[in-house]
Amino acid sequence: MTDAIGIVAALLTTLSFVPQAILAIRTRQTAGISLVMYSMFTIGVAVWLVYGLLIGSLPVILSNTVTLVLASVILTIKIRSVSSGQPSAQGATAATSAPIAS
Repeated sequence: MTDAIGIVAALLTTLSFVPQAILAIRTRQTAGISLVMYSMFTIGVAVWLVYGLLIGSLPVILSNTVTLVLASVILTIKIRSVSSGQPSAQGATAATSAPIAS
């Protein structure tokens, strides 16, 4: 039962990355993604994968393997866009810092 709960949680959290990965791959646009945050996130997922391997937890291993692949793809696209001089999300823009109308 415990593994079943872990598998459901792993499926939901891992599948949540698929739309973002598809969008980033199709458009090559990553301006809304922080390079620092996504680098830290990807490293964190890699550490979770190592942890899963050490404790032998299949849900942790499978979910973090898939998430690491998807996050690495997005991070690679982000690094390439920053390297090529495309706009990044490192600074606030008028569109992202405008107040919300009430």
